[in-house]
Amino acid sequence: MRLQHTCFIIFILINMVVYGQNKIDVKATFDVATKQISISQTIQYKNTTQDTLHAIYLNDWPNSYSTKTTPLAKRFTEEYKTNFHFAKSQDRGYTVITSITKNNTNLDFTHIKDHPDVLKIKLPTPLQGGETYNIHLNYIVQVPNDNFTRYGWTSTNDFNLRYWYITPAVYDGSWNYYSNKDLDDLYIPASDINLEIEFPSYYTLISELKTTNTRIEEGNTILSLTGKNSVDSKLFLTKTSDFNTTGNDSFSIVTNINEEKLNDLERIIITDKIITFITDNFGNYPNDKLLLTEIDYKKNPIYGLNQLPNFIRPFPNHFQYELKLIKTALNNYFENMLLINPRTDYWLNDGLQVYYLMKYVDEYYPNMKLLGTLSNVWGLRSFHASQLQFNNQYTFLYMHMARSNLDQPLSMPKDSLIKFNSNIANKYKAGLGLKYLEDYLNDDVVQNTIDSYISLHKQKQTSTKDFETLLRCNTDKDIDWFFTDYISTRNKIDYKIKGYDVVGDSLEITIKNKRKNSMPISLFGLQNDSIVYKTWINNITDTEKISIPKDSIDRLVLNYDMAVPEFNLRDDWKSLKGFSFNNKPLQFRLFKDIEDPYYNQVFFMPDFTYNYYDGFAPGIRLYNKTALPKEFLYSIRPRYAIKSKQLIGNVSLSYTHRLEDKNLYFIRYGFSGEYSNYAPDLSYTSYAPFVQFRFRNNDDFRDNKHQYLSLRYISISREDDPTNQFDKEGQPDYDVVNMRYGNIDPNLKNHITGFTDLQLAKNFGKIAVNFEYRKLTENNRNYNLRFFAGTFLYNNTYGTTDYFSFALDRPTDYLFDYNYLGRSEENGLLSQELVLAEGGFKSKLDPAFANQWMTTLNAGTTLWKYLEVYGDAGLVKNHGQSPKFVYDTGFRLNLITDYFELYFPVYSNLGWEVSQPQYAEKIRFIVTLSPKTLLGLFTRRWY
Repeated sequence: MRLQHTCFIIFILINMVVYGQNKIDVKATFDVATKQISISQTIQYKNTTQDTLHAIYLNDWPNSYSTKTTPLAKRFTEEYKTNFHFAKSQDRGYTVITSITKNNTNLDFTHIKDHPDVLKIKLPTPLQGGETYNIHLNYIVQVPNDNFTRYGWTSTNDFNLRYWYITPAVYDGSWNYYSNKDLDDLYIPASDINLEIEFPSYYTLISELKTTNTRIEEGNTILSLTGKNSVDSKLFLTKTSDFNTTGNDSFSIVTNINEEKLNDLERIIITDKIITFITDNFGNYPNDKLLLTEIDYKKNPIYGLNQLPNFIRPFPNHFQYELKLIKTALNNYFENMLLINPRTDYWLNDGLQVYYLMKYVDEYYPNMKLLGTLSNVWGLRSFHASQLQFNNQYTFLYMHMARSNLDQPLSMPKDSLIKFNSNIANKYKAGLGLKYLEDYLNDDVVQNTIDSYISLHKQKQTSTKDFETLLRCNTDKDIDWFFTDYISTRNKIDYKIKGYDVVGDSLEITIKNKRKNSMPISLFGLQNDSIVYKTWINNITDTEKISIPKDSIDRLVLNYDMAVPEFNLRDDWKSLKGFSFNNKPLQFRLFKDIEDPYYNQVFFMPDFTYNYYDGFAPGIRLYNKTALPKEFLYSIRPRYAIKSKQLIGNVSLSYTHRLEDKNLYFIRYGFSGEYSNYAPDLSYTSYAPFVQFRFRNNDDFRDNKHQYLSLRYISISREDDPTNQFDKEGQPDYDVVNMRYGNIDPNLKNHITGFTDLQLAKNFGKIAVNFEYRKLTENNRNYNLRFFAGTFLYNNTYGTTDYFSFALDRPTDYLFDYNYLGRSEENGLLSQELVLAEGGFKSKLDPAFANQWMTTLNAGTTLWKYLEVYGDAGLVKNHGQSPKFVYDTGFRLNLITDYFELYFPVYSNLGWEVSQPQYAEKIRFIVTLSPKTLLGLFTRRWY
């Protein structure tokens, strides 16, 4: 181990520090009928600082479930998890504390405001530095249903428990406490834990702690468990255990992780391999058992193709099981061994987990591809994705967020991360960062640092600062960039080779840093795809010229081995042969692929459309959209219409600026155009240049609130009909300038959206405002309110057409903004389709349009579960007529809001509609079939 002498002395002194011996003794009795645990507990905790404490804090995380307004409940609503809000009261958990005493004297205690799962206890006498407090607690824990976090009581009355008893908070100069937010990140000091658990004898108890005594009394089992210097609190009480234990001389793994249909011998071999890998890399595990559960894996899985259903999963069963086991083992190992604050300092544990997971795959499965066995399937093996290694997925999934302008710093508190970053992208960025650092430093510096860090800090309170200090001691190279740029900011790594000159026997290469930070990049010289030269380039803040030996180099490549998680690889290389235009050859690929940076890729796929006048129109789509977002996108869709015997189609072009660290985070401008038929042998052409701006709170990506401003010019031109059979006087050619400003704050409990829309055309000008508010109350009642008001600034079309008028119940959609299933239908089922825009009425009333102004109010509330009552009221004003008051009422079956709803009119200006003929034709519906829109139901939980 290469430690400098000074650093060695520093860390010897660290190890000489006397850590306080903390103890937690718990006597717990389970009442499985009431799902309660009666607990008598003693906590002994040493003040290892020199500060005087007048109060102490305890983590009461069992009380996180107590109401619908706790931080945990708010977290659920932020991520659109409805099961907690709509759960029965008896399904939620809570804590009832009957007493907290010290030396038989009652202590004053209270739950902290805004932290109902943290206790503050006033001490009768101050606790001096070096002294130990010893308190006794009596309380009852009502165990929650496991539907919320996977921990709790199950449908079979088993108990899967974590954070089920009260624990001391860490004091290290300041108190480290925070609320449970389903992040599995409780921060507690290592303690000697002694549990005495009493439960019915027909249950089996599984724990990582060591069993020291078992006895049976009156049909109950009383089990004594102990753990030395432990933070583990997981306990599983089950009537039928599915756990198995496999181990060797080092330690045993106890697990119920799905075995993927492996036999016992295969499972034992895999488990032994993983135990050996952990022991070889980290030394002896101080405990006898490492507990790995299916819950652990499901809450922290390997995302990717291995999550597909078994019948299409492209990886061997043993590989599936092995990766499940090693990933969960690494996660649990670091949680137990490195006692880092998991809310604020999580990146190191996450990074080590991914770093060693990649190392495991490199060691045992070096040839495993990203697509697994699909890489060898004809038709798929030509895809660039099939050529990538399994470990390339980590860069891909991190870059998904970086390219989407949704990445967040690794130093940001975990509860401030959006779910995709917390679960996936930040973990992967941390692991990739350690690999990046390893490649940059060479000489096993990172590996030796990790070995020393684990050895010095195993089962001790530590921080990422300790790791940084040790790393700096192990190298003379500048690594400030890693901690100041890579860890602490959203700064991206993005370089390009601008050009080169041959100067004698050297190459003078101009390299540009497109991101103005100091993170290093590697430069390779290749000859016939073989590496003949490599160097690292540091501290380029703008443009710099680098001289290297020319030798036999025929290609220059930045980041050739992709060890650097770089934002854009498409401008990383230059060929010394040929002309500049063929530096990146054109490549055609069937269907969308992962981007290949060494080609200009054009994707194509079969395409078709249908309308009554063109008939079936097959064609092809040419586009450049890859699996990761790009700045410039195009899509060209030529088609041949079989019925009209014409070439039709559409085209779209767009360029997107994603601005970082600004409230204005998105600017997109582009153009779309279409040519098709609107009647037999009559064509129309439309085109629309546009620009869009989006704004958000740059300091809080979890805040759903955002604003947008869109500007567009829509032009519709239609071919004249010489026969006048298809008179277009009511719907003439038109050009519209449209500007809209919107403010959106969509949330489960309080949903607020609004916009102002201005339209200017030759024959009309109009302005409208729309506001919508939805409220989900604590007693599960939904209230929704929508207000619309619109007026014409000028209107030369009234008296000839209502095509541009405000619609009371069914907008004409002359700007083609709504995804109507049948936009021109006036009869039949599709004519009953409802779009909640403009008037928002459900009944078809007269007047149906307003050519002067209109204002409406739509309201509704819950009657029972999905059944709601609605009511609409408004004023409709047409030229030459007095304003007319309109109203309707009825019932709404709200199965999925905005996606699948049914409306049943009851009473309106028409009278009792429910008793009128052909009532079925009055029923209105909302249904969303767009895959992209439906995908929003799931992605809103992640972004």
